[in-house]
Amino acid sequence: MTPSRLPPGACRTLFISQLLICCLLSLGGQGQRFRLRLEPQDPVLPVGGSFLVNCTTDCPQPQLINLETSLSKEARDHGVGWAAFLLSNVTDDSQIHCSGYCNGSQIATSSGITVFRFPEVQLAPLPPWHPVGDNLTLRCLVTGGAPRARLSAVLLRGEEELSPRRPVVGEPAEVTATVLAGRGDHGANFSCRTELDLRPQGLGLFQNTSAPRQLRTFDLPATLPRVEAPLNLEVGTSRPVHCILDGLFPASEAQVQMALGDQMLDLIVTSHGDKLRAKAIATARTDQEGVREIVCNVTLGDESRQARENLTVFSFLGPFLNLSDTNVTEWSTVNVTCTAGARVQVMLDGARTPPPGKPAQLQLLVNESDDGRDFFCNATLDVNGVVLHKNTTVQLRVLYGPRIDRAKCPQRLTWKDRTTHVLRCQARGNPAPVLRCSHERSGLVVPIGIPLCVNLTYNGTYHCKAASPRGTHTLLVVIDVQSRSSLSVSIVMVVLAVVGLVAVVVALVYIFRMQTQSGSYYVKQQGPSVPLTSMQSEETVGEEAS
Repeated sequence: MTPSRLPPGACRTLFISQLLICCLLSLGGQGQRFRLRLEPQDPVLPVGGSFLVNCTTDCPQPQLINLETSLSKEARDHGVGWAAFLLSNVTDDSQIHCSGYCNGSQIATSSGITVFRFPEVQLAPLPPWHPVGDNLTLRCLVTGGAPRARLSAVLLRGEEELSPRRPVVGEPAEVTATVLAGRGDHGANFSCRTELDLRPQGLGLFQNTSAPRQLRTFDLPATLPRVEAPLNLEVGTSRPVHCILDGLFPASEAQVQMALGDQMLDLIVTSHGDKLRAKAIATARTDQEGVREIVCNVTLGDESRQARENLTVFSFLGPFLNLSDTNVTEWSTVNVTCTAGARVQVMLDGARTPPPGKPAQLQLLVNESDDGRDFFCNATLDVNGVVLHKNTTVQLRVLYGPRIDRAKCPQRLTWKDRTTHVLRCQARGNPAPVLRCSHERSGLVVPIGIPLCVNLTYNGTYHCKAASPRGTHTLLVVIDVQSRSSLSVSIVMVVLAVVGLVAVVVALVYIFRMQTQSGSYYVKQQGPSVPLTSMQSEETVGEEAS
C-alpha cells in the first residue's frame, strides 16, 4: 500500500517513488490495452497552490485506481473507472502518477506539475550624487521567481526602457545597464521590472516593478569661487563679503560655507540660473588682529571648490585728546595731550609731530582769547598701503570777568524827544555777564537791544554795569535828549542870521556899483601943469565918514 503523503524533498522517498513508478510502467506495458488518463495534464499553479487531480480509465472493470506523488494529497471521491484527489500546498515542480489494474494488468500514466512564483526585484542603491557626463551603471537584483526560463528583467528610466529584456540567471540574479548621466537625469526616477511570461501556459504576463530610486546629477566647474572682501577690517567694525561661483548645476542645491579665520559667518545664499552668490557680514574681533583669511567653500554632490582671500584685521585706537582741565581760570596753565594706538601717527595743532605710536603734547598759558578754542588732533595709520585718518576735537572754556567793549557801547548818544531808539551795548565774559544800564540819579533803566520811545526823562548819565560771578565792570553812557521847542528857536535864529547876512551882502554890492557910476574928472587950464583930482559928491563923502 502506497502511503498517502511522502515527506517533500526527502531523497530516499523520491528514490523509492521513482523505482516504484518504473516497475509499474514496466508491468503495465506487458499487455495494457486500456488507457489511464490524468487530468489536468501538466498543470501550472502558483507556489503553495492546490488543485484537484482526476485519474480516469476506460477499462470496464478497473481496480485499485490510485495517485502516486510526494505531495500532500487527499482522496476526495471515486467511481467506476475514476478517482479524484486533492493536492495542496504545492511548493516545487514535481511529477505525479496515476496507476491501477485492468484485467489483472497494471495501467499507469504521469504528468508534470510546474509551480510558478513571482520574484523579488530591487534596484541597487544609486550614488547620492553623480557627475554630469559620467557613465552610471544601474544594477537590478532579482531574488526567486520561477520558472526562470520564462523570467526576464529590464531597467527603466521612468517608463523608458534602457536596455533589451535580459534573462534572469543565477540566485540572486543581477541585470545591469549603463547610461550616460546628463543634466536631464537630475531628479529622474529609475527602476527595474521583471516579467514572468506564462502566456504559453494560458495564464498571462506577470510584471513586478521595484521601488523607484531618484538620481541626482551635478555639474561643478573646475574654476574656483570668487571672493569679494575688503583688504582691511578694523576691530569692532562690520563689512559685507561675497562669494560668487558661475557654471554650477543645480546651483540652488549647492552648499556654501564662509569663515573669517575660525569664525563661521552667517550667509544669505541666492542663485540665478547657473550662478550662485553668497553674502555674509564679517565683524572683526580683537583676538583676530593681524592677517586673516576669508575662506569660501562651495560643495555640490561629493565635490567642493574652495577660495581664500587675505584680510588684515587692525586696531585703530584713538585719537584720544585730553586737556588737564576744560574749564580753567584766565592766566592758568593748560596741558593738552593727544594719544593713539601703536603705529598710529598723531598731529596736534601747535605741537611738534612725535614719532608713530608716541603722544603729542602742548602746554599754554590761557587768557580771554582762548575761551572757546578748539584743539584739533589728527591720527593716521598706514594699513597695507591704505592711509586711514581719524580726527577729534576738544573745546576749552576760559573763565574771566565781565568786560564792556567800548567799541560796541558808545559813551554819548543824542536822541530827539518822542522818537524811537535802541540802546546797543554789549559785554563779554565767561560765564556770560548780565548787562544793565540805569540813570545815575533816578535809577531809570534803559532796556538794551529793545526799541524804546524816549522822552525828556531819559536825559542824563547812565551807569552800564556788567555783572557775573567773576566780578563787575561799569561804563558811563551819556544820553542827551533834545526837546522839540529848543530845536525851533535854533532854526529861527539860524534863518534870521542867514537873512541878515544876505542883506548885508546885497547892500555892499549896491553901494559899490553906485560909486562906480557917479564918479567924474575936470581939467583946469591955469598952468601948464595941472594935477588931476577926483571929484566926488558930498553925499558920498558923508557916507564914507559915517
